[in-house]
Amino acid sequence: MKYLLSIFFVLLLNFLSFAQYLIKGNILSKKGVPIIMANIVLKEINYITMSDKQGDFTLYNIPNGRYTLISFFHGFDKIEKVIEINNGDLTLSLTLNPIEKDLKEVVIKAEQKNNFGITYMNSIEGTSIYAAKKNERILLENIVINKSTNNTRQLFAKVAGINVWESDGAGLQLGIGARGLNPNRTTNFNTRQNGYNISADALGYPESYYNPPSEAIDRIDILRGAASLQYGTQFGGVLNFILKKGSKSKVLELVARQSIGSFGLSNTFVSVGGTKGAVNYYVLGQHKKGNGWRENSGFSTNTIFTSVNRQFSDKLNIGLEYTHMNYLTKQAGGLTDKQFEVNPRESSRERNWFNVDWNLFAIMIEYDVSSKTSISNKFFGLYSFRNALGELGRIDRADPLENRDLISGSFRNFGHELRLLHKYTFIAKLPSAFVIGSRYYKGNTISQQGEANDGQDADFSYNDANNLYSDYNFVNDNISFFAENMFRFSKKISVTPGIRYEYIETRANGVYSADIKHPITNQILLEINNNENKLSIRNLLLAGIGFSYKPFDNLEAYANYSQNYRAINFSDIKIVNPNFKVDNNMIDESGWNADLGIRGTYKDLLTFDITAFYLRYNNRIGSVLKNDTLTYQTYRLRTNVGDARNIGIESFVELDILKLLLTDSIPIGFSLFSNLSIINSEYISSLDKSVRIGNRVEYSPEYNLKTGAVFSYKNLKISYQLSYLSDQFTEATNASKPLPSATDGLIPSYNVMDLGCSYLYKRYKLECGINNLANNMYFTRRATAYPGPGIIPSNGRSWYLTLQIRL
Repeated sequence: MKYLLSIFFVLLLNFLSFAQYLIKGNILSKKGVPIIMANIVLKEINYITMSDKQGDFTLYNIPNGRYTLISFFHGFDKIEKVIEINNGDLTLSLTLNPIEKDLKEVVIKAEQKNNFGITYMNSIEGTSIYAAKKNERILLENIVINKSTNNTRQLFAKVAGINVWESDGAGLQLGIGARGLNPNRTTNFNTRQNGYNISADALGYPESYYNPPSEAIDRIDILRGAASLQYGTQFGGVLNFILKKGSKSKVLELVARQSIGSFGLSNTFVSVGGTKGAVNYYVLGQHKKGNGWRENSGFSTNTIFTSVNRQFSDKLNIGLEYTHMNYLTKQAGGLTDKQFEVNPRESSRERNWFNVDWNLFAIMIEYDVSSKTSISNKFFGLYSFRNALGELGRIDRADPLENRDLISGSFRNFGHELRLLHKYTFIAKLPSAFVIGSRYYKGNTISQQGEANDGQDADFSYNDANNLYSDYNFVNDNISFFAENMFRFSKKISVTPGIRYEYIETRANGVYSADIKHPITNQILLEINNNENKLSIRNLLLAGIGFSYKPFDNLEAYANYSQNYRAINFSDIKIVNPNFKVDNNMIDESGWNADLGIRGTYKDLLTFDITAFYLRYNNRIGSVLKNDTLTYQTYRLRTNVGDARNIGIESFVELDILKLLLTDSIPIGFSLFSNLSIINSEYISSLDKSVRIGNRVEYSPEYNLKTGAVFSYKNLKISYQLSYLSDQFTEATNASKPLPSATDGLIPSYNVMDLGCSYLYKRYKLECGINNLANNMYFTRRATAYPGPGIIPSNGRSWYLTLQIRL
């Protein structure tokens, strides 16, 4: 780490020492009135700034060269002007003329000139404030990844500290965590698509069974823990998938992609979109199937997405969206440690199935009251279900071929979010802004578990629907209000305080019954029958503050502190599982996030972000190992383990060596990137005697490194990536010796390499690659239930080939 920091600071000093000059200017309307907060973009180096109350602007530290300067403001035509810096400062006077067309996408298009595929959000975008917050933006058009299988470790390769659970090789589900938080179905992130929630229940059951197709994603915005004030209570922050829109310049544009690959992979993706008058539309369909790397792991999935946006006037835009996704997959089950050593592709479960049907709806209304005030109104809902069918018994014992276990969940929720952002001037007439908003969310979840038939097919029906192990109705009501204000004290310094109020009401009504059986004789040792009616009401007040210092527009130091909160999940109530039990007396989690970092860019040669963070977790819900007093079997207990703290450094640096040495006129590049996260996570207090002070937090690798290189020549790109994660514990007692059931124990360190290539020729594009180049055998999780129980092996070496045509 010390070596990487030394290289970084040497590079930083070098590029700051180059001869650099100022571009000063003034922006007026046709009538001679100064235009406040007009956007100024220096296209070649992705430099973005805004004009002040007098219409003045300054771009600092610009090297010699020719540039395209773009200026635009809502309601006015944009200006594109070629300028040249030649050993001196430059002064400009610009005039904008009124127009009748929308220019909201100009900033995003400027960002997409970024050749690295990753950039950062502006201080203000739409009706959100991102000033002083740790954030990343992934631009998918500029990275080479295996889109056919949503390869997560490639997708998030340049986002520091992301820990990936590889539960399936098809990219059906997304499992990521950060800063030592559990990656299980991304439950520690507030997961969204185009700004609205897509998980089963945002508070009570934030598991993500739906994963948008990579081919349909324009960009991914990630906002860390400080996102809790504007978006809601989650320690991980916000993960927002922004899907593509129809072409702005064509009435009809068609994109067709066909992928094939190892183990019978076939992925067909087709999208159509365009703009006709004031209407923009985009429709996609995807069908993907395959046999899987292991036995008994075939899958088939279908996805449909439709969006229509109508620009009713310069001020009003209304959009409608619908998403449908369904899939059926056979689950190979887990493995014991011995089985994994002998043959990772083995499967001892032939009767396990999983299916999902996901439906999302959204209405989005954007209204610009004036050039300074904007309102965003979102209505969204989810109508979905999922079923898990199979044998949940210990994986170190043969499938008894008896009646299978069926767990079903039905999710019905509705939400509304209202946001207002207003720009104004503060000290010395400098531009500042505040955002206020509200959120109403109502979720209804029906969770059931019981016996299904003893067959082998995917029959998701109960033998006796009136005699279930558990049958619960979970109702969740949430009302919240928030406010943040970005005060700009000078052109370099801004401070952003914020506050959020949350009202959460959770109700659980249901029945629970279970027979505790002897593991060998199958004799009933204890019968449990409970009727439960629980009500939990919480009133929360969260606060935070951020600080930003920009000595130059392409260099920023930032710091922030935000309180966080996480409610108990519905899945923490009752489930019948011989490998897993839940503490009935669990309480919600609380804590805070703090960041201190520096980030910046230099043209398209260098980008970097180095952050130190501290995450405090009170009443952290985790797992400990216990012995059953009746069966004498060891099981995992989910409970409030204690207070924990995660402290670490996240660093990302990418440098294009060839562009640094050669002139910009040569269409060739060779960049190296390093993404390193170092985390020290430990429990600092615990009421459980089996958890010693200083024990490592579960699923928190000390070292998480992703590094690689990207070569580009005109329309050819070749990408190489190496991922390394150090070992992880699966429970708080830090038992390094695995259980016979393989549900707990150490996850050993591993490394994996990927190679990808893309070539664009006119309307055709060819993509290919090899995943897990060295064919390493490794695993990232030990499951207590589906898709296990036991070790879930990651895929071995595989290849893919994709042909795309755009018409």
